[in-house]
Parts: sequence; C-alpha cells; structure tokens
Amino acid sequence: MSIKSLIINPGSTSTKIGVFEDETLLFEETLRHSTEEIAQYASIVDQKDFRKNIIINLLKEKDFDINSLNMIVGRGGMLKPIPGGTYAVSDALLEDLKIGVQGQHASNLGGILAREIGDSIGVPSYIVDPVVVDELMPEARLSGVPELPRISVFHALNQKAVAKRYAKEAGKAYDSLNLIVVHMGGGVSVGAHKAGKVIDVFNALDGDGAFSPERAGGVPSGALIKLCFSGKYSEKEIYKKICGNGGFNAYVNTNDMRDVAKMVDGGDEHAKLVRDAFILQVAKDMGSMACVLEGKVDQIIITGGIAYDKYVVSQLKERAGWIAPVTVYPGEDELLALVQGGLRVLNGEEKAMEY
Repeated sequence: MSIKSLIINPGSTSTKIGVFEDETLLFEETLRHSTEEIAQYASIVDQKDFRKNIIINLLKEKDFDINSLNMIVGRGGMLKPIPGGTYAVSDALLEDLKIGVQGQHASNLGGILAREIGDSIGVPSYIVDPVVVDELMPEARLSGVPELPRISVFHALNQKAVAKRYAKEAGKAYDSLNLIVVHMGGGVSVGAHKAGKVIDVFNALDGDGAFSPERAGGVPSGALIKLCFSGKYSEKEIYKKICGNGGFNAYVNTNDMRDVAKMVDGGDEHAKLVRDAFILQVAKDMGSMACVLEGKVDQIIITGGIAYDKYVVSQLKERAGWIAPVTVYPGEDELLALVQGGLRVLNGEEKAMEY
C-alpha cells in the first residue's frame, strides 16, 4: 500500500510544502509571506494558525483530500541537542518547540504544524534530523577555552540524507561506513560520519571551519577580540560580519558562487583568489576529518548547491581525492529528505526516536 505524506518546511518569510506518494512528489508549493503579514505576530509560535490556514486552503485549492494522508513530517527546529534520526512529535518535543528551548526560529513551526494537522486527521507526525543533531565524540567538544565548547550545528538533514543515499546505492548499511560529508551552501559544514554517527563536524553557523558564501568560518581569534573592542562596531555588527556578511559577501559582495564564477571568467583576479581560498579551506576541513576517522575513509560525499560547480568539485578532488573516492550529490532536496525519514519509520527500516 502506498503512503501519502504532507511535508512542511517553514522559513522566516515562506512555508514550503510538498505532498508525496511514497517518494514520488505529487506537488509542491512555496507559500510566501510578506513582511507586513509576519509583523502582525509577536512571536514565531503566534504564526501557527496563520500558516496552518494557508496550508489547509492550498490543499483545498488543489482539490486534495487531507484525510487521505498517512503521515505529516515537519522540519525540525531549535530543540535541545539530540542524536540524529526521525522523531515522533511527542508532547515534550512539542513543548520545547513552542518555548524555543535553544532559540526562536521559523523551523520550530515545522513540528508544531505537523503535530496539529496530524492530530486533526488522526495520523502520526514526525520531524527528521534537525540542525541541533549532536553526536560528537567527547574529545571533539573541547575548544581550548572551557567556557567556549565546540558545538554541533550543521546541515544535519542533508548530510544524513546523502550519507544514507550513498549507503543504499552501495548496498551497504550506513552504520557500517566511515564517510566524510561536505555540504556547501550558504554555509559550509564538513562532517566525519562513523558507524552511523557524526562524531565530529565544523560548526556551520558562526565560528568554525571554512568560510562560505555568507559566513566567516574560523577567524584569527586575537584579531577578532581587538575588532570587538575597537569601538567601531556594536555586538550586532560584529556578529553580522561573522554570520551573514562574512565570506564571499565580505570579499566580493555576493553570496552566489555562480556570480563568483562569472567574475573569474571575466578576468577578475581578486574573485579567483577568493574562490581558490574557499576551495583550499574546504579541502583542509576534509583533511581534518580524515584524521578524525584515522585515515579509514570509505567515501567522500560532496553535496549542497555549490556542488553544481564543476570547477570547485574538480579542485576539491584534486586536493583531497587521495583520501577516498568521491561521490557528488549536487543540491539539497529537503522535502525528499524529510519524507524519506518518515517512510523509514513507517516501513519498519528504523524505529522512531524518543525525545
């Protein structure tokens, strides 16, 4: 029997939904929300009914019978650190999404909306591999400053999805492999996957690893301290330099690798330097994770939007391909990754995790 699913992926100014039959997409829609619409609500959780009604109305417009659904899967939000997997939206998980236990973010609405719609039609609701997935080995948590532990914030949904995709295509169990997964999008995360766990990963958000289109990555800490106390910038402005206006944005005023490639093709030597520096930093991160895995790496997987750039991929292979064979899965299909997580539970391949 086929399984029909509604997938909900909320962003700050949009709600992306997809309806699937098994892994086949029946239709998807990105529902845009204006600044004025969002501004009416004091908090993210207050937007719940507004976004829910838009989803329900869209399904009616598509003449889709909501009662034909077998499960609802939402994007996971800022929960407490948890191991990877598919989680049933329990009362405890729902409460932590509502209060924003690690912060208020639009993704928190994914599980909230999934649970509410699922309960209304009597089907299970899940979230899959939220950004707070934390499977670090103990020694990976020490930074050198006890008050500043290294943390696990990365593209868990896509990293786990492509790792499991590779394992399935190779006819092997994910937890039997040692993998280096490189996600290159607005942020960059490079993770060491060992026996089904991401035992070390560069923080993709605000302070670790390679710079990216929007983020500074690891920067010289002494110089950063001096910049913070120079009197030139507020705390908010400094943070924006690290996360948002860092990386490509700071060097070449774009967060799009396609723009950088056009600059290079047009003879822009500075843009070429920036692109080559980016490639070098990502390759260094890959080398670091090879050491974490003690040189025993079965496969390197390159994914994310920048994986469409053939030059970047070829240069990463040139610098780091000696570590292990390389597989490339360009882009990131979050809706498909979410439905696959739910299907693995309903089909009995995995057990739903308890929060």
